[in-house]
Amino acid sequence: MTYNQLYEQICRKGSFLCVGLDTDIEKIPVCIKEQVRAASTDESEAIFLFNKQIIDSTAEYSVAYKINTAFYEAAGSAGMLQMERTVSYIKEHYPDIFVIADAKRGDIGNTAKQYAKAFFEKMDCDAVTLSPYMGGDAIMPFLQYKGKWAIILALTSNVTAEDFETLNTTSSATDNAMLLYERVLHHSAKWGNRDNIMFVVGATRPEQLKRIRLICKDHFFLVPGVGAQGGSVEEVATAGMNSSCGLLINSSRGIIYADSSENFAEVAAAKAAELVEQMKSFLK
Repeated sequence: MTYNQLYEQICRKGSFLCVGLDTDIEKIPVCIKEQVRAASTDESEAIFLFNKQIIDSTAEYSVAYKINTAFYEAAGSAGMLQMERTVSYIKEHYPDIFVIADAKRGDIGNTAKQYAKAFFEKMDCDAVTLSPYMGGDAIMPFLQYKGKWAIILALTSNVTAEDFETLNTTSSATDNAMLLYERVLHHSAKWGNRDNIMFVVGATRPEQLKRIRLICKDHFFLVPGVGAQGGSVEEVATAGMNSSCGLLINSSRGIIYADSSENFAEVAAAKAAELVEQMKSFLK
């Protein structure tokens, strides 16, 4: 998917919502688990059945889905199968929606090539979240795929991000004053361009988001932390939007686990609609 195609979908739907499919089998509604038991199929089948209903109910509001691979890996090979089925279902039924593998990979070149092959060739995801800690070797293999994206961790929303991400990296009087995440942004943006690189910027840090937008004027930002983690659409849009929107705001728990009854999909749709209603005012 190209930059312009993503922006066109945002304009068409009046939304820059990304729904996170952090599907924890322990939190899947009982009604889904009972359905699986009645059919005498593997317990992991509940993962796909839950995802399918969430996707069908939120697709009209979402421009992206972010699949947190850890929740699928935790269920072993059966869980990975359900992840592959989820990606295939989105691609088949909602081909205009951007699919992100939230894997946070980051390893040397030969290993990175295999990760890229797994997510882009075998699963046909549109993007993968990546750690830049090992430098360009960890990112470049993902940029060899036309129409695919590397989403690079810049400033995350977790509390201990300050252990490293906000360290001052100024080394001398002649060196430009720069925090570590700012140096990551300046350097990694040169590895590609706005058509194949995004950055992860936490919604709980709107004051830094404004600074980051000045550094990366054209790139899209994947913004987690809205909803359960306390970030708001208004703060993120005010600080981070550019002329092409430039934002994918992710909400996971606040949507997919908003209800645990048989009405979970309808409630998820309502929560997604609430966020999109807020987004529309900024897209005008």
